[in-house]
Amino acid sequence: MTALSPKQEELADLLVRARRNACQLSSLPAHLVPQTSTEAYAVNRKVAEQLGWELLGWKIAGTTEGVKSKLGLDGPIYGRTFRRFACTSPARFKAAELLDPLIECEFFVTLARDLPPREQPWTFAEACDAIGEVHAGIEVAECRYARKALPPMPAILADGSASGRYVFGERIENWRDGLSSVPVRVELDGVLRREGKGADVMGDPLRPLWWLAEQRRHWGDGLRAGETISTGSMTGMLPVRAGQQVCARFGELATIEITIEP
Repeated sequence: MTALSPKQEELADLLVRARRNACQLSSLPAHLVPQTSTEAYAVNRKVAEQLGWELLGWKIAGTTEGVKSKLGLDGPIYGRTFRRFACTSPARFKAAELLDPLIECEFFVTLARDLPPREQPWTFAEACDAIGEVHAGIEVAECRYARKALPPMPAILADGSASGRYVFGERIENWRDGLSSVPVRVELDGVLRREGKGADVMGDPLRPLWWLAEQRRHWGDGLRAGETISTGSMTGMLPVRAGQQVCARFGELATIEITIEP
């Protein structure tokens, strides 16, 4: 890792303050937008270091064609997540404490073994063998930039790709039998709003883990046992507002409930 430039340091400082104060930046000067994704991810790493919060692991986004098209992405993106924002279903959040929240139904994969940096690429089978457990999950994604004034994508990568809160549902005991066929339905106040299935995520919702292991192998730090990776939304990005009740059903495997309190 090379040292950050003064502009990158300034952006990291802004994002650290926004995280600590649970607030959004109303605008971002153009000169602070990272020029490349590599610069953006370096800023995200610096933000995590400066915060000093216990890490949960990583989030991955842009794993379906629909989300890639909506965000103008060529491939997946990722960012750091923090354990203080993890909880279990049923969950309750105060609307005033959330930053333009988006509901994203995913699988949460927790590693039992490291996937450390090495010269040869990881295989999909090796990545799966490192998994300790899998849970149904919802990320309540949040962005430190106001939705009405979003900066270019590299600045969002610097913010951890809008990493937010992580609601764990039931543990999926038979995940090794395959998750691609698992249907997912999201209801708001009892009305079906979104649906998808495991295969919508890169053909297999465990493939994003493999992809991230390769990304971090190139960065030289890898993935570590105990880290949880959210593998990308099967139901897109669904905005929620105060007073709404969220219910996500992962086939017959799990149900996750979230209340957004006024």
